Amino acid sequence: MANQFQLFKHRRFSAMFFTQFLGAFNDNIFKQALILILTYTAASQLGMKVSVLNNLAAMLFILPYFLFSALAGQIADKFEKSKLTQFIKILELIIMAIATVGFVFEWYSLLFVALFLMGTHSTFFGPIKYAYLPQAMKKDELVGANGLFQMGTSLAILIGMIVAGLLTQLSQSLYWISTTVLMVAVLGYLAARYIPSMPAMQPNLKINWNIFITSLTTVRYLYSLPFLFFVILGNSWFWFYGATFLTQTPEFSKIILHGDESVVIFLLTLFSVGVSIGSLLCKSLTKNQVSLRLLPFGIAGLSIFAIDLYLSLSGLNINVNNDVLFGISDLFGVKGSWRVFADLFLLGFSGGLYIVPLYASMQAYSPKSHRARIIGANNIFNAIFMVSSAIFCIVMLNTLGLNLPQLFLVTGLLNIVFGAFLYIKLNRHIKTAVIQTHDEVAP
Repeated sequence: MANQFQLFKHRRFSAMFFTQFLGAFNDNIFKQALILILTYTAASQLGMKVSVLNNLAAMLFILPYFLFSALAGQIADKFEKSKLTQFIKILELIIMAIATVGFVFEWYSLLFVALFLMGTHSTFFGPIKYAYLPQAMKKDELVGANGLFQMGTSLAILIGMIVAGLLTQLSQSLYWISTTVLMVAVLGYLAARYIPSMPAMQPNLKINWNIFITSLTTVRYLYSLPFLFFVILGNSWFWFYGATFLTQTPEFSKIILHGDESVVIFLLTLFSVGVSIGSLLCKSLTKNQVSLRLLPFGIAGLSIFAIDLYLSLSGLNINVNNDVLFGISDLFGVKGSWRVFADLFLLGFSGGLYIVPLYASMQAYSPKSHRARIIGANNIFNAIFMVSSAIFCIVMLNTLGLNLPQLFLVTGLLNIVFGAFLYIKLNRHIKTAVIQTHDEVAP
């Protein structure tokens, strides 16, 4: 296909794209709105530290990925995906109705329950959407479709956070937030109704409801497929890397750049747009082929621009009077600020070149009968690496006493080591994966 945007003409792509876009959008409206409410309202009302409440919120959203990803993969392999998606979107409506009650009556315990349930909703939807793509797309469409999905996810996260920030500034904000998340959930369900039917890959599968045994079995199966195991390690490293940088963005915006809230949004926008453009270019740069040839460029860019971000932040000299915070236009005039902005954009761009080939390879080389379960295993590792990122940052910043630019430098240097290890392992095992895939599709 000459232009990947032509995929939007086909219901088999556009329906799932908008379903997943609206799901990620709603996730982030709800999560960000809750974090802002916890930060500025609930903490003082409950007599608890903001950091405790926000870390509890982050843990509750990630916890379902540990618990239910393997089970979600089994269900996605066993059942037809369009009906399953519609059912999950109905559950999203119910969860958002629970959240609405929590917002309107300011029942924070109920909001935490809704947050855990939204994490569960995302856990069960993940294996469906990524196992759907290789079923619905032609071989020469898979890279382009993944690029669009990655673009959509990045923009949904960013726009969701911006919308949440705007809604919390309105009078009667809790009612506005409640109405918005309910409306987006309805739109998500309507989009899901247009997803064409896709046959179940393993309809006779007997589901093991023991989530701990299922998770262990899924990880063991993944380990028996070395190429996919290292693809998923690489994929999860991206989440570690991204979380390490993006989690620190508000702090370095305020402490180093002396910027206000608009600067935080601007920096997140730069990174997200960079990821989107890098993701979209993967199709053209690989000539529609599922290939790892862009991976070294992504690895190199993630390290080069992290190291340069350290240098550019260390070289900034911003004169501040009376602790006044700068807006975006003020920072444009600060010497060296454009280099910081470019580094963040190019970090995102490199991330797009890095992650799309890995997602496409995971889908293309996963056994058809176990594809959704492989993606479930991917979600387990993603959650582990994201939690590891939080621990890593705490150790680096609080225990070892590094500052933020030094944290970025260390992360960029670690990426060189991990990236080299990953690329060597993937090249060593890819021939076996190609042979196994060929044998699977052979008559």
